[in-house]
Amino acid sequence: MRENVERLLAHMPSRTGFDVSALDLRETQIAALNERFQSAVDRIKLLRLRADEAGITEIRSLEDVVPLLLPHTAYKSYPESFLADKRWDRLTRWLGTVSAYPTDTVDLSEVADMDDWVNACGDAGHFVSCSSGTTGKPAVLNASRADLDFAAREGVEAVQWGSAIRAGDKRTVASFGATAHSPRNTATGTALIGAFADFAKLSPPSDAAPITVGSISRMIALRKAVADGSALPEEIAEYERESAQRQAAQDGALGRAADDILARRGDRLMIMAMWGPLYQLAAEVRSRGFSGKDFNPENGVFLGGGLKRARVPADYKEFIYETFNLSPAYTYQMYGMQEIQTSMPRCQAGGRYHVPAWLVCLPLDKEGSTLLPLDQGEVQGRAAFFDLSMDGRWGGVISGDQIEVDFSPCACGAASPSIRDSIVRYADLEGDDKIGCAGTVDAYVRGLT
Repeated sequence: MRENVERLLAHMPSRTGFDVSALDLRETQIAALNERFQSAVDRIKLLRLRADEAGITEIRSLEDVVPLLLPHTAYKSYPESFLADKRWDRLTRWLGTVSAYPTDTVDLSEVADMDDWVNACGDAGHFVSCSSGTTGKPAVLNASRADLDFAAREGVEAVQWGSAIRAGDKRTVASFGATAHSPRNTATGTALIGAFADFAKLSPPSDAAPITVGSISRMIALRKAVADGSALPEEIAEYERESAQRQAAQDGALGRAADDILARRGDRLMIMAMWGPLYQLAAEVRSRGFSGKDFNPENGVFLGGGLKRARVPADYKEFIYETFNLSPAYTYQMYGMQEIQTSMPRCQAGGRYHVPAWLVCLPLDKEGSTLLPLDQGEVQGRAAFFDLSMDGRWGGVISGDQIEVDFSPCACGAASPSIRDSIVRYADLEGDDKIGCAGTVDAYVRGLT
């Protein structure tokens, strides 16, 4: 039942996943989608309900998979009361509705808070990660050990396809910006450091408190209570105290990061950050009188994620490149999202994000209900994907992003579908974002839990 899935996944280790056109892959991808569907439909409760409603028993075309895609909000569909009231049994049952493996083996006897719950899930083979939740509840995403292993290997190979950075380079790692402590981030970060870092020059671990799933959830709950006026005086005091501590830690981290990168400026660096924090670091470095002339010309940079609403000037990219003496060849940029585990690296010649063979790109209309034509050049629509590498949960997701995707060959020579570097969230474009099936999916989940 995995023959076609394995055929597509075999492109990953040899970095050939971008050499074949979507048209040449389509028959294999449709067969692989059906393999995934047949193996998951009786294991993932939410998928079973979606399939029954749509009357789908087999995937014979890309159109057939569209009703089975889950909105990204499905992973935020648990009631907030589960967290507020510490109903870990109910949260575990909810997790089971969107997971490929039963969650009834999770031992909740020692669980007192969200971080305990995440650890208990991990002990049972459910590796839970969360989104940042900056605009509301965090998405809670289950993964299997196979998922963590694949994401770790794939991340290293994507860097080497999208840049001149190579495993064994022995670079000095310089990172800046808070990253949530989660099983997936740990797995991918460990793999990247193992491949590209000089272990003799690793910085000591930060003494700052890690950003855990529990700390994210607690701050979201406090922020909401303060905003709606329901917070008690002691909760307001805790919110103000934690906010002040986080700001102080962030301010201190900027200075320490500048000290660290300047002390190592002659080394061949591997800078790992997002655009917003990296701009802050560049500005701090410039304020101390340093610029590109002081840094190694073979510095590499790993850039993931968008601006995340950071306020930066229009020329922020040029400012960063000039500050750290960066060149396109050693710059790795990628497009991805928490709901899938596959990277889409940005090519050098075309400046576009490329979709590998095992990731099916399904551009939809704004409402997320209709597949757009795939044979009429570049199309603009809502980004949806099916990640055939996913094992611990259903691989199909409808995102909140607007993309422009082209299924014809790119200027870089790659035949794979490619996405223009113009990605924007519908929520930022219109102030709100409505996916047509989201309400129905939320209702399903409430009925199951």
